[in-house]
Amino acid sequence: MKKPRIVVKPRVTILPSRFLVWLKLFWMFLKINLLTSSGPASVGLLYKDAVGHIMTEAQFVEAVGFSNVLPGSEALKLAMFVGFAAGGFAGTLAALLGSILPPTVSMLIVTLAVQHFEDEPWMNGFVHGMVPAVAMLITVAAWKLFRGSKKIRRRPLLIAALSLIALLLGAPTPLVLLGAGVLGVILFR
Repeated sequence: MKKPRIVVKPRVTILPSRFLVWLKLFWMFLKINLLTSSGPASVGLLYKDAVGHIMTEAQFVEAVGFSNVLPGSEALKLAMFVGFAAGGFAGTLAALLGSILPPTVSMLIVTLAVQHFEDEPWMNGFVHGMVPAVAMLITVAAWKLFRGSKKIRRRPLLIAALSLIALLLGAPTPLVLLGAGVLGVILFR
């Protein structure tokens, strides 16, 4: 008795056009930047949208790794890496445009609103109300930086105290930063 002959047909993969990849990159990063503040949540959403659709998991892990190592905005570095991996230079531009558009439009709207209402009496109160909140946010960020080390050392506290005194005496901010840097070179040899 003859065995039946099994014929295996080669699988044909249809690749999307370059334009569709660029459009997908733009939409993906636009959606992510509208839904998140580009923190760790954005990485999860990007993984869901990118892996298996426009890039492999290995490429995605490499992209996240490089975006965490290099200096600068992680969200933009990740957009550039994913965009380039999936769509070349034009893919990079599409991903960056999708990443930059939401915050840029938001800032333009806020700026127009502030300019439109700047002469209103309530706007002055609104701005004065925000000043302590901004100062507190900066204080909390500074505290987290100091708390990050196991033990608060005297040298960073000395630099912080001298910087505060210089600012209270009216020294220009760039000079205070420059002085703190020079003092850091001297104290941390």
